[in-house]
Amino acid sequence: EVQLVESGGGLVQPGGALRLSCAASGFTFSSYAMNWFRQAPEKERELVAGITAAGGITSYAESVKGRFTISRDNAKNTVSLQMNSLKPEDAAVYYCNAQGNRFRYWGQGTQVTVSS
Repeated sequence: EVQLVESGGGLVQPGGALRLSCAASGFTFSSYAMNWFRQAPEKERELVAGITAAGGITSYAESVKGRFTISRDNAKNTVSLQMNSLKPEDAAVYYCNAQGNRFRYWGQGTQVTVSS
């Protein structure tokens, strides 16, 4: 059974930091590019950050460049998103996504709230 389980969400003040993690199982993790998406209320789901299967290339939405860092550990089947200097507009449900040549998998999401 394929599973992507996110953790690390919560409430943080503006300017604060959170680290999201996603634990993967049930598929060949090292063969999949991994992404973090987010979806705020009444907004479309958007791609936040991505990392290639081997981890050599990362990409970020313009809105998070310089503040967020995506990383992966293929030995532990995990992908993380370090989020610094958080802003109220970063508040959303964050989803872990695995993208392969044929299949795509999603986690259940973790809530990030940025508020004073």
